[in-house]
Amino acid sequence: MRIDTGRPATTSPHRRSEWQRFRARRRAVIGAGLLVFLWLAAGLAPVVAPYDPDRQEPGASAAPPSLRHPLGTDGFGRDVLSRTLWGGRVSQTIGLLSMVVSIGVGILVGGLAGYRGGVADEALTRLTEAVTTFPSVFLLITLVAVFGASVPLLIAAIGLTAWPTTARLVRAEFLALRARDFVQAASALGAGSSRVMWRHILPNVVPVIIVAATLRVAYVILIEAGLSYLGVGVPAPAATWGGMVADGREHVFHAWWIAFFPGLAIFLTVMAYNLVGDGLRDALDPKGLASP
Repeated sequence: MRIDTGRPATTSPHRRSEWQRFRARRRAVIGAGLLVFLWLAAGLAPVVAPYDPDRQEPGASAAPPSLRHPLGTDGFGRDVLSRTLWGGRVSQTIGLLSMVVSIGVGILVGGLAGYRGGVADEALTRLTEAVTTFPSVFLLITLVAVFGASVPLLIAAIGLTAWPTTARLVRAEFLALRARDFVQAASALGAGSSRVMWRHILPNVVPVIIVAATLRVAYVILIEAGLSYLGVGVPAPAATWGGMVADGREHVFHAWWIAFFPGLAIFLTVMAYNLVGDGLRDALDPKGLASP
């Protein structure tokens, strides 16, 4: 006997309607196009970067943009264009993988709290509030100071401190859905709690999760850039956007390009993710239920 999950049928017209709503948001489409460009630029960095990102050119310290170096060079004579392209690989990789960690933890905590209720909900909600209250940047700096800076540590640390927002969203959705008829029917027919949670309720929360995941990437990229700017992010000489902005601090008045172009890359990436997230929220949840 087939259980009605309560979800609208995933038909082609339904998918077209969501796609049409997304395309109707011009800013979201622009953001998506910009994201594709940034992903391609980062992914093809070994091919399109004119120089090795760590190559130092004697006599070309803080050289202005030119045909040889389209975005100029930094204080060590390294090509800014090459380092910006390679920095995109590092920053976006950390952003995407940290997002996966934070979304996974948020789904687990929020789902258990919303479905179980009672003591479990109270305990997990207090845990979420505790993590939210604690300044995540200070915690990240402490972890790096104790264990040393590395990409895997940054991914794990950022992901494990960025999940409360997702947990609250998922909890609210589980609380609203667990009383629905299709959930009660599944339980009455003998479906276990795990099956009800992950097979019947979770698919209905996917639109909220997609929007949250998109916005989380932008947040994580900003956090990583901030840590690198403070010197506690990805260790030098690896190229990261935040580290490049930090390198340009001492040259900002006579070599503005050193900090400007990686800073512009951060701005465009974060803006693109936010535009896409807003567009997805409107397309997947036109009633505005999936607020960020």
